[in-house]
Amino acid sequence: MFDVRNSGLKILVMGLLCALCWAGLARAESHVIRVGVLAFGTVNWELDTLQYHGLEQRYGVKIVITRLAGKNASAVALQGGEVDAIVSDWIWVSRQRSSGADYTFVPHSLAVGGLMVRPDAGIESLNDLRTRKLGIAGGPVDKSWLMLRAYAQKTIGTDLKQMVEANYAAPPLLNKIMLRGDIPAALNFWHYSARLKAAGMRELISVEDMLPALGVSRKPPLIGWVFSDKWAAENPATIKGFLSALRAAKEILADSDSEWERLRPLTRATNGDIQSALRDAYRAGIPSSFNEADIAAAGQLFSTLVKYGGRDLVGDSAALAPGTFWADFRY
Repeated sequence: MFDVRNSGLKILVMGLLCALCWAGLARAESHVIRVGVLAFGTVNWELDTLQYHGLEQRYGVKIVITRLAGKNASAVALQGGEVDAIVSDWIWVSRQRSSGADYTFVPHSLAVGGLMVRPDAGIESLNDLRTRKLGIAGGPVDKSWLMLRAYAQKTIGTDLKQMVEANYAAPPLLNKIMLRGDIPAALNFWHYSARLKAAGMRELISVEDMLPALGVSRKPPLIGWVFSDKWAAENPATIKGFLSALRAAKEILADSDSEWERLRPLTRATNGDIQSALRDAYRAGIPSSFNEADIAAAGQLFSTLVKYGGRDLVGDSAALAPGTFWADFRY
C-alpha cells in the first residue's frame, strides 16, 4: 500500500483527485442547457413536468431556465449568447438563416388558435365580419392573421384587412374585452382561444381548418425550440438529452389527467372547464411526427405567408431557407 504521509505522494494523489474533479465538472458543464422562455408561456407547464418527474437526471441534462418578458426579449437573449435555446417559430429561423445566422428549429407544438366569435354576435360566416371589429393578437404580421386573410381571399374573394376594423392587442386584453362584449370576434393564440371556448365563446374556424384551402397538405409544426447549429454540434449529448426529456414530459401530459391537476396553479385556470380546455388543446398540439412531409407542408405555408406578410415577416427570402429544420432530428 502507498504511504500517503509521504509529502511527494500526497501531492501526486491530490493532483490526481483534482484532475478527476475537474474532468467531472467539465462533463457536467457540457450537459447544461440554458433556455429562455416567456414568463407565463405554456412551455413552462412542460418544463415543470420535466423537472418534477426527474427527467433531467434520467436523460443526463441540467436545464437552467431564464424567464423573459416577451418574444423580442427571447430573440435578443439567444442572439446575445445569454441562453442556448428559446421557443420561437420557423419563420423567424428562416429569416435569420437568410441573413447569415445558423439557428435551426425542432418542433414543440402544433397547437394553433382560431377565430372566436361571441354567440350573440350574429356571425355565422366570414362575410358577417364586414365592417365589424376584429381583435387580433400578435400584430399585423401575426401568422394566424395572415393565414386568415389568405383564407378569406380564397373562399370569399376579399382581403379581411380591407373588410374589418382590425384591433391589435395583447392576448389577455383581447379575451377581456371580448368577454365584456366590446368586440364580437377575436383571433387569439391557442391557449387564450381555449379559455374563450370554456367561457362560452364559439369557434368560427380554426387555423388548422384553413390549411387545405391554402394548399397546405398537412398541419405543419409552427412553434419549436430554436438553437444554433454550431452549439448543437458542440453539445450533441446535451441537445439530444434535452429533446428526449421534453418528449418524455409530453408523454406524461398526454396520458395523465392527475398531472394537469398538479399543474393547475401554473396554468392559472380559474375553474375545471378552463383547465380541461387547456389540457385538451395542449394534447391536440403534441406533434406525432416530424419528417420530410411535415417540412414540405411548412414550405407550402411559407409561400402563402410570403404573399401576405411580405418583407416585414420573412425578410428578403421568398423561400424557406435550407437548414431551417434541424437535420439531426426526425421521427
